Amino acid sequence: MQTSTTDHAAPYGVALLRISLGAMWIAHALLKWLVFTLPGTAQFFASVGLPGALAYPVFAAELLGGTAILLGLYARQVSLALVPIMLGAASVHFGNGWVFTSQGGGWEYPVFLAVASVALWLAGDGALALRSSWRFVPVL
Repeated sequence: MQTSTTDHAAPYGVALLRISLGAMWIAHALLKWLVFTLPGTAQFFASVGLPGALAYPVFAAELLGGTAILLGLYARQVSLALVPIMLGAASVHFGNGWVFTSQGGGWEYPVFLAVASVALWLAGDGALALRSSWRFVPVL
């Protein structure tokens, strides 16, 4: 069986997805720390009905998870584990409209991060991963 250039390039395409997704998760965490501050993020969580203390583990999960994804350390499992965080974020912003620049922030960015995380879970770790995940993907 002959392989095509696409067969050889696909792992690098997945690596680009993994690296950019990891960077976006890290950026999302750093926004909470450097722009809004963690106490400010906790206040926001409380203002939307979530426990304010939840801001701290969410920050840690996004930062550590994003770093693991970026480096390719069990990126598939980590990306799937982070999906509920972004779906929760999206649910908070659904009433604000589609675009992130909407008053209070829109829901497209968290939904995109959740979908991209599922895509990485389905696609695999890609090239240049430090520690590849298991290869089995259940048929959905």
